[in-house]
Amino acid sequence: MHRRLIEPRVRDALSDTPVVLVVGPRQAGKSTLVSMLSEGTSRRLLTLDDAQVLAAARADAAGFIAGLDGEVALDEVQRAPELLLAIKASVDRDRRPGRFLLTGSANVLSLPRVADALTGRIDVHTLWPLAEAEVDGRAGDAIERLFAAGPPKARKAHGEGWEARAVASGYPEPRGRTSARRTAWFASYLATLLSRDVRDVADVEGLVQLPRLLTLLASRVTGLLNEADLGRTLGIPHSTLRRYLSLLETLFLVAPVPAWFVNTGKRLAKAPRMHFADAGLACHLLDLTSAAELRASSARGPIFETFLQTELRKQLSASSVRARLLHLRSHAGQEVDLVLEGPQGRVVGVEVKAASAVGPSDLGGLRALAALAGSKFHRGVVLYGGAELVPFGENLHAVPAAWLWS
Repeated sequence: MHRRLIEPRVRDALSDTPVVLVVGPRQAGKSTLVSMLSEGTSRRLLTLDDAQVLAAARADAAGFIAGLDGEVALDEVQRAPELLLAIKASVDRDRRPGRFLLTGSANVLSLPRVADALTGRIDVHTLWPLAEAEVDGRAGDAIERLFAAGPPKARKAHGEGWEARAVASGYPEPRGRTSARRTAWFASYLATLLSRDVRDVADVEGLVQLPRLLTLLASRVTGLLNEADLGRTLGIPHSTLRRYLSLLETLFLVAPVPAWFVNTGKRLAKAPRMHFADAGLACHLLDLTSAAELRASSARGPIFETFLQTELRKQLSASSVRARLLHLRSHAGQEVDLVLEGPQGRVVGVEVKAASAVGPSDLGGLRALAALAGSKFHRGVVLYGGAELVPFGENLHAVPAAWLWS
């Protein structure tokens, strides 16, 4: 497996922060990262997937933490979130950096009982499935290039087309499998996640509705989230639907992209766009098992968009540029698929087109964003399925999708 983009940032955090938490989807590679970070150190590694360790942690969290000497790594801490309160008490007595390296397959800091436990004592990093830049052994500097002063520069693409990459998934385990074995892996992965990890972080009885909701979201991927329509389709109350959506986000299965708006006086839609954390998972839910099937599918365009969204999200997690991933949709119908809002409010618009050619009409949304953002507008790009970098005016370019990872 290639070294992770976020590894340097996590190492830096361990040098000056008492508690470092790496969260992300199960099977994304968190345990591997922790082992890598612990090589050559005296850090003790414990996993709460071990029944004996889990039982001890749940029986007496304070006693369990008090019995750990030196630096320690605790894997899958969401299985015993009460440990975070005990860690807080321990860190308040001894604030040496790097004492606790934690991982979680759920965003444990979103849980009400522990949300404020480690404020000011913890540095949190998100490890998403493999970025295509990592797969290709490259720097993963697309965010820096998008916010750079000069125009984008052409880069030679390498490796497979985007359809093969999207279907293959960013999860390390299924990526090298045949389509049939990859399908089996995803089926097992979801069954385990929805039967065990759901119970670790929420008291829900939606083990039938949750798979149906996931499949329905995959069929509407990149669309604006319409909670009322989803609730009617599934036949569940609005309050229950909201809990389920929050749970799927907490488990890093879906990754909604919030709306961008320049100020509260502008008439811009505020509903998020629904994306997945992994395009391969969305393909699995839509029974798209090969690049050829995806190429022929009506879902090709939306999968292309969510696939590029995942690449931007992954590279953002390790970028030196602090930016938020958003989208634009106005009530007048103006849209930009993805909007990066960076330092000092600078804005980069990203339109996504699966077609192999781009025309001036494809930049209408970017021009609308430029008008709304004014002097904050830095650049607009159309990521598309072609091979040439084409300028369309000042700060507007059509860029091959592979530019993100080339």
